[in-house]
Amino acid sequence: MFPYPSGTLHLGHLRVYTISDVLARFKQMQGHDVLHPIGWDAFGLPAENAAIERGVHPGKWTLQNIEAMKEQMKLMGGQWSWDRELRTCDPAFYKHTQRLFLMLFERGLAYQAESLVNWDPVDETVLANEQVDANGYSWRSGAKVEKKMLRQWFLKIKEFQEPLLKDLDTLAKDGMWPERVLAMQKNWIGRSEGTKLSFDIETEGETPTKLERVEVYTTRADTLFGVEYIALSLSHPIVQSMAKEHEALQNFLVLAKDFPPDSKEGFQLPGLRAKNPIADLVNDNNISKTLPVFVAPYVLDDYGSGAVMGVPGHDARDFAFWRQPKLSIYGSIHLNAPVKFVIHPEHRSLASSDAVAGPGEDQPLVNKGFLVSEDDQFNGLSSDQAIHSITERLQQAGRLAERTENWRLRDWLISRQRYWGCPIPIVHCDDCGPVPVAPSDLPVELPDLPASFFQGQKGNPLAEDKSFKECKCPKCAKPAQRETDTMDTFMDSSWYMFRFLDSENATELVAPERANMGMPVDVYIGGVEHAILHLLYARFISKFLATTGVWPEGSKVLGEPFKRLITQGMVHGKTYSDPNTGRFLRPDELDFSRKNAPVITATGVAPKVSYEKMSKSKYNGVDPGATIAEYGADVTRAHMLFQAPVSDVLEWDEKKITGVQRWLARVLRLSNAHWFPQNGTELRRFRPHHDLNVSVLDLLTHMEEQQILKPAAGGTDENSLFMTLDQAEMALLSATQQTIASVTKAYSETYSLNTIISDLMTLTNTIWDTPHKSINTPWLKWLATVHLLRMLAPIAPGVAEESWQRLMPLTNPRVRGDEEHPLRFYHPDAYGPSIFTFGFPQADVDAIPKLNPTTTCVVQFNGKRKFQINIRKAPVSIKSIHGDRLKKYALEEILKTDQGRKFLDRKTGPLWKDADTQEPDPDFEEIPQGWNIIVVQRCRLVNFVRPKPEKEEASEVDGKEDLDLKATEPRRAPSSEAQEQTPKMEGSGDEEGVERPEQLLQQEGNQSQTGLKRVSKHETIIRFRVRRG
Repeated sequence: MFPYPSGTLHLGHLRVYTISDVLARFKQMQGHDVLHPIGWDAFGLPAENAAIERGVHPGKWTLQNIEAMKEQMKLMGGQWSWDRELRTCDPAFYKHTQRLFLMLFERGLAYQAESLVNWDPVDETVLANEQVDANGYSWRSGAKVEKKMLRQWFLKIKEFQEPLLKDLDTLAKDGMWPERVLAMQKNWIGRSEGTKLSFDIETEGETPTKLERVEVYTTRADTLFGVEYIALSLSHPIVQSMAKEHEALQNFLVLAKDFPPDSKEGFQLPGLRAKNPIADLVNDNNISKTLPVFVAPYVLDDYGSGAVMGVPGHDARDFAFWRQPKLSIYGSIHLNAPVKFVIHPEHRSLASSDAVAGPGEDQPLVNKGFLVSEDDQFNGLSSDQAIHSITERLQQAGRLAERTENWRLRDWLISRQRYWGCPIPIVHCDDCGPVPVAPSDLPVELPDLPASFFQGQKGNPLAEDKSFKECKCPKCAKPAQRETDTMDTFMDSSWYMFRFLDSENATELVAPERANMGMPVDVYIGGVEHAILHLLYARFISKFLATTGVWPEGSKVLGEPFKRLITQGMVHGKTYSDPNTGRFLRPDELDFSRKNAPVITATGVAPKVSYEKMSKSKYNGVDPGATIAEYGADVTRAHMLFQAPVSDVLEWDEKKITGVQRWLARVLRLSNAHWFPQNGTELRRFRPHHDLNVSVLDLLTHMEEQQILKPAAGGTDENSLFMTLDQAEMALLSATQQTIASVTKAYSETYSLNTIISDLMTLTNTIWDTPHKSINTPWLKWLATVHLLRMLAPIAPGVAEESWQRLMPLTNPRVRGDEEHPLRFYHPDAYGPSIFTFGFPQADVDAIPKLNPTTTCVVQFNGKRKFQINIRKAPVSIKSIHGDRLKKYALEEILKTDQGRKFLDRKTGPLWKDADTQEPDPDFEEIPQGWNIIVVQRCRLVNFVRPKPEKEEASEVDGKEDLDLKATEPRRAPSSEAQEQTPKMEGSGDEEGVERPEQLLQQEGNQSQTGLKRVSKHETIIRFRVRRG
């Protein structure tokens, strides 16, 4: 979303534009044609109020602010399409805003009408409903909003209410729009199905006189049996008529202007009562047949017909109103009648107390349930059944009971009684009425009033300027007057995204072919506070333009302007306040000499510390320019993104920025390629593959061609290349490819930018910590660093660029003169092409399983099967003759699994519980002293064997001592008798000297339960008696 030019870039700006810049750079690196435009929402009350306060023209003040903010934005390392820059206060822009208004006017979607409007007494202008907060205060000035009758311009947004609501379902698919925004718009549009009923109003007395009928709309006709009063809005005709005769009512209406919209104050209208339309049609004495009539501020003028039926037992607002003391012509009155409950959560028979609850009840029952009534025809009906039956009974009696729907959405009031806005292109003629200005006469420009005109000015300056106001009728040429209201600034922002596509077009809002090509916006970023203002209005105008020739193909996307919406959270600053008074403290009132323990200087007391929305009054604002000046743009950007997920509130803590600073410093050092032996074989043979997105297999093949990599013997050609790598080298390649995959997904789908930084930090450490295992290692670390920098570039473009220019000259000696090699331009003394010209890395997802080959490992305990797990295959570099290395590898892999950790746990694991000692083995501290580990078929089977008890010694035969020979040390074949008693053991004899059981060989990693049970019955250590001599 484009910014309002306040003159100062704050951290909220920095966050939203960092996010958009990062995503734009990423898409650019992926090869997309990216438009990342910038503009200025330059009209509005703040500029005009500043002009009034300072005696400066609002246009001059606005342009100064724009220039100041442009310089600040350039410092943050952003990249925008400055050639598309626009300002809504430029006549070249608002000429088309006026053209848009005329299109709406010609379609009958713009009209003028008398209306009771929200009046801001400070800014002296009208506010739309959306610009008044829940407590009745202006969204901008903070003034208490008043009600006032004025003739205003409206746009018929209600004509589009059905698609505006229905198409939210499309925006909800795949999480394209946040649920919170969708819910807010759905609630604001507010479609509900209900029943229209009528209540007769009559005078009180023995011979009442029927006056008129009041219509109400309710979604809960099932509660009609529990109605206790009728409430009318402040401007209802009955109220206005009676106010002429009753001074007390007049005074109440004056006071009511200052009540908040949810006020439960009320005034009982004298001498009037309403009749419940169902009372005389059913046999239920609990129904209140006659009802008092009140005027109540909480009743909206334009909801239904400005009247509601009050059901205290089943509506929270009605409940609160019923309990509040009321005014009348006789003074204050208290409604002590108990709250009546006619709907119960469970089906029940009517008891004497069911329909009436005492004053102690403090909660209404607002959910649907079952009707309780003395009338058998209605008693026990579910709420939905009761609605149908009550409606049917009323209709049979010829009374109004009509099922209908209601919408909360109201037409958009766009009139503003101020100067600094887009003039409405209408001329008022006594003979012709409102006449649109001819398109050829657009724009209707604002008069260039002197700065002195604004000083101390109240109200609408245009209404005071005769040179602007007086004109001739475009239709009959008689004297007429221009419209002096200007448009709501949300009118400008409702269509500006179209203008970015064709910003130089003088005759059209946008050329249709450009609208078709560029709309809808792929990614739109802004605060959730715009959910029911800017975003709703933009959807309305876009849907309208999709019905015109401006956006011919708009209907294909339902006229929706934004595909993906990202709502960033607010930035909160650290706030200090006095724990006793709650007063916010300035930084100079605090003593920060003790690290992490500030105290109030005057009292020595620790202040209350919290994170709150940044504001001048809380002294918690942070100047992003100062942060950038101290730490640099890249560190500031990365810290901003790393601290919290995009949609969450960001608690700004500059103390934590040093972690990001150290990481980026490590990236810079890594790019010096200190791990590449400068005079060794590795560098002499170093010739990178011409494709930086080379697959892992093609990379290894290239390294083989460069006589760097020598394939392992055995296996397929492909597998032999992979298995030649050391475990650490495979881990580095795997980590690199997995990081590319996860980071790409985060950039393009989840937008979890904080996890991107976390992943890149992890990869940085992996590259740094990977030991030099072979001549392959520097090559792999170089390519991993290349991928790291390209993934980092969107977030920290400066660091990535500098690191790239440091790293690339390493390739120069071997690729210089190769006209096809993309890295041929780099030289230690000159910069080569930008990192952004090399695109974003592509993950070789097919290689990840090959870099992480797994095998099924059966874990045994004294030859008995305990569990089966999947672990990484032992790399070829750990040869089978390396007994201790293979055992260590097996232990490491087993401990990576949940089952393995539980099995080897020092306190609770069965291995240690069964041990005679708690001393760890000196060679393998994961197992008890004296225990043995036997590894079969490169970890296909791992057996943990406890030592034999000392008392079990071999007996002597013929006076000769026996010798124990383990099967791990075969000297001769066992006797035929031994062969008969033990399963046949086959193998190469080099698997730690242990022949593999025949059953495991047959199963090849997919052992049957039968085979496993047979294997587990036999000891792994076999004793032989051998006679010396």
